Amino acid sequence: MFTCIVKVVPSSGRSVTVLDKNNQLKWYLKSPPEDGKANQELIKSIAQALKIPQKMVTIVTGATSRTKLIRVATDHTYEQLLDATGIERQLRI
Repeated sequence: MFTCIVKVVPSSGRSVTVLDKNNQLKWYLKSPPEDGKANQELIKSIAQALKIPQKMVTIVTGATSRTKLIRVATDHTYEQLLDATGIERQLRI
């Protein structure tokens, strides 16, 4: 199990994951921040990247904020999440 902080950008018109200039995970989402749609897209994206069920991904804090604390109940690591989303190693510190 691991936790990570994710900054989300809802209604961005694209689904992209990057590390920002502070080396923090930033997730661009197509869904709007209405009725939990962006949160659900984030959970689904993380689960698909790690090939795990969505129920293993939860938003611990920040359900109505752009900065969220995510818990992933799996044997995977944060590094594996970065690899699975295609973030290149040389961009990480």
